[in-house]
Amino acid sequence: YISDNLLIPILDFFYGLVPSYGLAIVALTLVIRVALYPLSAGSIRSARRMRIAQPVIQKRQAEIKSRYADDIQKQQQELGKVMKEFGSPLAGCLPLLVQMPILFALFATLRGSPFADVPYTINVKVLPAEQIAAVEPKPFNSASHSIFIGETDHVPVIASLPRGNKIGVGDSASINLHTKDGRSFADVLQGAEDPSRFAPSWSLSKGDDVLSVSADGTITALAEGDATVEAKIPGLAARSGFLFIKALGQVGFYADGAINWDIAILVGSFGVTLFLSQLLSGMGMPANPQQATANKITPFMITGMFLFFPLPAGVLLYMVIANIFQGLQTFILTKEALPENLQTILDQQKAQQTVTATATSAGTVSDSRLPFEPKGGK
Repeated sequence: YISDNLLIPILDFFYGLVPSYGLAIVALTLVIRVALYPLSAGSIRSARRMRIAQPVIQKRQAEIKSRYADDIQKQQQELGKVMKEFGSPLAGCLPLLVQMPILFALFATLRGSPFADVPYTINVKVLPAEQIAAVEPKPFNSASHSIFIGETDHVPVIASLPRGNKIGVGDSASINLHTKDGRSFADVLQGAEDPSRFAPSWSLSKGDDVLSVSADGTITALAEGDATVEAKIPGLAARSGFLFIKALGQVGFYADGAINWDIAILVGSFGVTLFLSQLLSGMGMPANPQQATANKITPFMITGMFLFFPLPAGVLLYMVIANIFQGLQTFILTKEALPENLQTILDQQKAQQTVTATATSAGTVSDSRLPFEPKGGK
């Protein structure tokens, strides 16, 4: 719903201004990120404040629980005062939860038409002929996907089996591709400039010995079992390039015995921008060795995963742009003044770490002398 009624119209608007799907992805990403700026800023502010206050909160909570171990009501009152003073650690979660549906919809939009080929997956169960008679037919409908048949011309298309996805051995059924209002996809394609360009391809990803599927989407049950039919409609811009990207719908770092260097560059850029964003989130904060280690390891782990995770190039482009925007937003918010109580705590933490570092350095120098070596100079 969000994709069809919010994101795709914005996409159409930007493509109308600049006829480039790559630029449309960049513009769509920036518009959504700017619109969600207040929500994501709330999460970043909360995380920054909790990072400073967490040690004090934990210490206060331990003291309160120890002091009022026999008085649960008093304990809850005092813990409530601590939360009121510093805020709840969960305060940053609500803005994050509110924006997640839109970000998921944006992610899904860029994985579909026009940027990538759109798959429709239909799971079919084949039953013995004597059992199928007792099964009540229930129409099966797949999820709807907006299919672009022109630069700004798109229709929501559904795959359906009118009598359901349970059939008997020896029976046949036709999988219909149609719009929400009942028009067949074949009729919709009559208005396309090149209808054959969007002709669906049919295949079986599971159950070759259970089911067969013809080029027009007719399935025939061969034997009992489960099978998965996939109809794939080509994306209008799936093979369109942008800058160094060969095809926005291209998937995979390594394919057909060759390295896709454009995918490699996008994945590497994602890792670098994620790393920089995490570094920026720690600006002005007291040193935290555990957090610093996590900030170094996490980008490498996620980047390594995306080298082999099947994401279209258009989605990776969105992720890189989103990381850059997130890094800039984090940098801006780290310059904001903290509440007075948190600034006092932060100054104390920095002063303590300076004293600790100085003492450690002095101890290291002392420990580096041999037992018989004099402590003074020569």
